Amino acid sequence: MSNANYNALQSSAAIPRERRAAVRFFESWPDRLRRWTLGLAYALKAQRIRLLPRIWFMSLAQLFRPETEWNQLPAAPGHDDWRGLVGISDDLSVEALLANYKRGYFPFCHMGPMKWWCPAERAVIDPAETHVGKNLRRLLRQEKFHVTMDKRFAEVIEACAKPRSGKVPLTWITPRIKKAYYAAHEAGHAHSVEVWDEEGNLVGGLYGLAVGKVFFGESQFSHADHASKVALVALHRYLAQHGFKLRDAKWMTPHLASFGFHAISRDEFLKVLQKEANRPSEPGKWRADPDLVADAPKSEIKSDTPEKQKSSPEITA
Repeated sequence: MSNANYNALQSSAAIPRERRAAVRFFESWPDRLRRWTLGLAYALKAQRIRLLPRIWFMSLAQLFRPETEWNQLPAAPGHDDWRGLVGISDDLSVEALLANYKRGYFPFCHMGPMKWWCPAERAVIDPAETHVGKNLRRLLRQEKFHVTMDKRFAEVIEACAKPRSGKVPLTWITPRIKKAYYAAHEAGHAHSVEVWDEEGNLVGGLYGLAVGKVFFGESQFSHADHASKVALVALHRYLAQHGFKLRDAKWMTPHLASFGFHAISRDEFLKVLQKEANRPSEPGKWRADPDLVADAPKSEIKSDTPEKQKSSPEITA
């Protein structure tokens, strides 16, 4: 990609298209029926079916709550359920997202009322301690990809919601999730990383929510080999440069471990979160340095290890 094309991606002229993309946050009736059908099958799997009575009880209890308590979640997560189901609330306003993420809660739901979770373990990393294998570092130096931030948030979240090749076409990134995080993006709290190939095509990216000096990763996508890895490295370098000490990725996977993520207990996570999420941080759009992925800090260097990606048993993007 030429410098002129790269600068065009960074220009403010890209923003109107991004805002127009928000109107595409809808779901056809066939797609909705498919999601509900697959969501029900997902819920009936052996390792998840035991949660259904609790979900049904919570949903029923919600109907009899006073209107002032309708969308209130518990002040702290329970410690008796390793899966971490906290409660039900359909309040996805920017204020609710920020308040609940500060408590360690995040929304995840295929169908029905919105469920909020705080698992017994969390996959976390200090962005400055990210491991980057030799092959990936070599790819970064070749500059086959260019990175921007907050230029195509709607397109990134749409791409993250699309079915993955060879996997069940079930997504938790529903239209209401898209609208909620897009509103948080417009308010300067949710951010996207976009990866472009040499022809100027959007081939990878990720999005998430920044609260204080904590970044909560939500989902990522890749239409070219290693594009999502480039997005992750660029994000972590940006976070490290701007004083972020905690990056949360929800559930642990071998793929995350290859980058240096590790699992910590819920109690430990909440303790660190209370400190980092309350550190001062100004909301606003992020801008990537053009050289963000070119030079590798020595702290990232490690020998290559197999990086076969394994999807979390709890999340299907």
